[in-house]
Amino acid sequence: MNQVMSKDGTTIAFDRSGKGPAVMLVGGAFQYRAIDPPTAQLAALLAQHFTVFHYDRRGRGDSSDTQPYAVEREIEDLEALIHEAGGSAFVFGMSSGGVLALDAVARGLAIKKLALYEPPFNSGDEHAHQASENYTRQLTALLAEGRRGDAVALAMTTWGAPAEAVAGMRQTPIWSLFESVAPTLAYDNAIMGDGSVLTERLASITAPALVIDGGASPAFMQDAAQAVARALPNARLRTLEGQTHDVAPEVLTPILEQFFKS
Repeated sequence: MNQVMSKDGTTIAFDRSGKGPAVMLVGGAFQYRAIDPPTAQLAALLAQHFTVFHYDRRGRGDSSDTQPYAVEREIEDLEALIHEAGGSAFVFGMSSGGVLALDAVARGLAIKKLALYEPPFNSGDEHAHQASENYTRQLTALLAEGRRGDAVALAMTTWGAPAEAVAGMRQTPIWSLFESVAPTLAYDNAIMGDGSVLTERLASITAPALVIDGGASPAFMQDAAQAVARALPNARLRTLEGQTHDVAPEVLTPILEQFFKS
């Protein structure tokens, strides 16, 4: 394990593997090294051609945290990692981690190319805005009351997990690891804002981008990927047939390799 210090003094833990151009892996909600074997597998596969940085976002795993939270602090974390890598990097962002990466590019970080997998934007209509407001209100209340388990369950069911499956997970040892990072759900919520695609901001991003979705993912995920690809001036859309939001690393790796090498 390695560590780098962010601008506000937060220590960011990461694993570095491989040799070649730097690639940063930015996880989505809940993801961190201790409970994220798929991203570790992705890192190992990419390390055959790149120097891969797989890190714990602030407040997760072996990284520390500094209050108050702001999205800008997470961008500074990524900036510190890019500096550690030599000053520029390719970036792959998973889910809400992809939205964080978009914010980082828009704010001028030295990101040479950006790949995103299913950034979870919504349709932007009134129903979607209302649902986002309800989720934010409930999540904030549960975290304020210290009900981390209920906050985790709320997030999982909101994102489509069956309530029975979540109830079963609460009885397993891994549930405590989810609870340990429950406060960071508010961080991802801040990154997403109201969940709508910020077309004007994306229009300012000129870095080459690849937006990826799964052919077996829900329609709203595919719609979001298409909207992001349309809004980015220099982006391509790639659909991986048969894949869902839990994309298989062995399927994703050659797509990323081809994009970052081209």
